[in-house]
Amino acid sequence: MNDRRSFLKAASASALGATAYRNILGANDRVRVGFIGIGLIGKRHLLDFLAQPDVDAAAVCEVYEPRLREGLATIEEKSGKKADGFKDFRRMYERKDLDAIVVSTPDHWHALLTIMACAAGKDVYVEKPLTLFAREGRWMVDAARHYKRIVQVGTQQRSGEQYQECVKLIRNGHLGDVRNIRITSVRNISPGFTKPVGTEKLSEQDWQMWLGPAPQRPFDENRCIYHFRWFWDYSGGQTTNLMSHNVDIAQWAMQAMPRKVAAFGGRYSLKGFGETPDLCEAILEYPGFLLNWSNSEISAYRRGGNLEFCGTKGTLKIERSGMEVVPDPTIPAENQIPSFTERRAPAGPPQPRTAAIKKDGYEQVRDQFQPHVRNFIDCIKSRQQPISDVEGGHQTSIACHLVNISLQTGRTIHWDNAKEEIIGDREAAKLLVKEYRAPWDRELKAALPKGKL
Repeated sequence: MNDRRSFLKAASASALGATAYRNILGANDRVRVGFIGIGLIGKRHLLDFLAQPDVDAAAVCEVYEPRLREGLATIEEKSGKKADGFKDFRRMYERKDLDAIVVSTPDHWHALLTIMACAAGKDVYVEKPLTLFAREGRWMVDAARHYKRIVQVGTQQRSGEQYQECVKLIRNGHLGDVRNIRITSVRNISPGFTKPVGTEKLSEQDWQMWLGPAPQRPFDENRCIYHFRWFWDYSGGQTTNLMSHNVDIAQWAMQAMPRKVAAFGGRYSLKGFGETPDLCEAILEYPGFLLNWSNSEISAYRRGGNLEFCGTKGTLKIERSGMEVVPDPTIPAENQIPSFTERRAPAGPPQPRTAAIKKDGYEQVRDQFQPHVRNFIDCIKSRQQPISDVEGGHQTSIACHLVNISLQTGRTIHWDNAKEEIIGDREAAKLLVKEYRAPWDRELKAALPKGKL
């Protein structure tokens, strides 16, 4: 209890208004960053922040010793400077010289780390999916607004030129009326994961920190490093992991939220460890259009692209390497009536209903990851909202969580977005929130603005 009071006292003392913050930062114009988690995406973020000319990587927090050493060594190799290492993020948050925190942990830590960082006066770059359950997102928005923090969500596609153009084309009517959006992610990992990724076991103290607010259980090397994604206590499977990237673009372009969700699937063929589905098909009904999410971990054949917008004038296909608009031909409806006895004379080549566009040659790191980091750093200095603000990340996560709730209950979910409530299904509504175990429930309550829990 004393540690928590000391942390919050130091945190409140370090929280600054936007004007004071700009004055202090302007004296140096360098942003000092602490990193939590040096896994697959965490290492990528560390490299991308180190590539910025006005960033100092000052601290690393990681409970897995090999990755802690790797993170510190990377900073020294790339910058020639030594950073401080931590296993308890609260000690790192106490440092008043840190301007920002990068959160690249398993999903079940994203919300609490972000909320407590905001309370400590730090800006935050937090990986997607933003949350483990839907209510966390509203808590994060409340904390960011109350403490006047910049929070950038790691949906890096928003910083890609082709994705920004995609949004403009759709909103300007280039595809006509968009009535269907398709998101697909497939691979074949049969028979499933059977070996842990980590080469060293966590100590009991480190394991308890890794679990954090998640339910208590004995150490299991198959549940932590990388493979946390396949367990409901820590993640939402590929729906929150992969669907989130493209449903973020879809909702950004269409400026809409789902009102009805039906999902089907399960864990049918994978025999390795894990709980989340190996097959999922979902339909999300929005005002005026449908979105289809198709995911398979057990069959790698894919029809179409990662993300497709289907309109009355044509289809836009987009992925991280490029985008293409494929126009529909203008053929009168009467000419499309099948004929099995008469041969129709061709009326000449049909005219396209819209202009064809094709752009390629984009690279994920150069054209999306690094500009996303740059946007965050610029917003720290300007105090303007970033391109992937926490509110948008919350809306993206809601769509993913509703898919999983439908899958888990076996029922269609009706959503009231204004109230952020499930309509007419008390059992399903209970899945919008999970309990934090002690002492992290108390940390959450202490860090949130009064009355927001």
